[in-house]
Amino acid sequence: MKRFRAFRINNDANGYRAGLTDISVADLVEGEVLVKVQWSSVNFKDALAGTGKGKILRQFPLNGGIDVAGHVVASADPAFQEGDAVLCTGCGLSETRDGGYGEYVKLPAEWTIPLPAGLSTREAMALGTAGFTAALSLLRMLDNRQSPTLGPIAITGATGGVGMLAIDIFNRAGFEVHAISGKPDRFDTLKGIGATQCIDRHHLQFSGKPLDSGRFGGALDNVGGDMLSGLLPLIAPYGNVASCGLAGSPALATTVMPFIIRGVSLLGIASAGTARDIRQEIWHRLAGDWKPAHLDTIVTREITLDELPGVFGGMLEGQSFGRTVVRVAED
Repeated sequence: MKRFRAFRINNDANGYRAGLTDISVADLVEGEVLVKVQWSSVNFKDALAGTGKGKILRQFPLNGGIDVAGHVVASADPAFQEGDAVLCTGCGLSETRDGGYGEYVKLPAEWTIPLPAGLSTREAMALGTAGFTAALSLLRMLDNRQSPTLGPIAITGATGGVGMLAIDIFNRAGFEVHAISGKPDRFDTLKGIGATQCIDRHHLQFSGKPLDSGRFGGALDNVGGDMLSGLLPLIAPYGNVASCGLAGSPALATTVMPFIIRGVSLLGIASAGTARDIRQEIWHRLAGDWKPAHLDTIVTREITLDELPGVFGGMLEGQSFGRTVVRVAED
């Protein structure tokens, strides 16, 4: 097969660097399913990997991109046939194996998910790891008896990819959503995709008490640090807080009071290594009753592989708004 383009990340005697290059299928980390890539996306983790600002890759060189969707070219596993539409998120992409920022990728069969009916490959990557994370948070909260009757769900980092998709997904699932963001100029958009109320994080004051009035029935937090610490005392009895990000800080200063007095649960959301059966359930829901109604609004940018470097810096500086999809090849 001819050589193809990929956004490849290196770290060797010449230093850490990333950029477009030509490679062959033989250069890819082995996997049973060879996929011609159509779409990928840009996540915070991709920006860290592409700039070297975070220790994401555990071996080099690798193609970046933790999300991928395309069509099977060849497969050593009978579960997949040439032409099948498939997707993969996390599962070691751009960590221990080549990711979606290349025209071809080899995927392990055990982590290759058939594209469910109801989603195009572009829509799958509009969701990507961000949508999967939001839906996994909802699934875990529901498994732990989260209910709309407990009160509204607070979603922090609400203008980012996870935040905006979570607003739409939780709203589709019947929850009232209160969006917390430091970008008040985006509040009209957040209300348009399902937020009942928008709260400027710069004006959100926490009392510092170990327990305060139960303002929220639960929360999905993308920020960590002081935001997560401040939210926990505001959660109603037996509500859940899904922790899925650290855009503010990885630190957490809190007390056990919300947990032992109100029965609040802090749920860790680690999307990358989610078991296959749960993955399939989530993608089935995202193609069905949890499919966001406003994907066209939430996808704020479509780029090519050439444009990747220009996106990473702004994302790391907190300038993200919505989702960025990467068109690797035409549908």
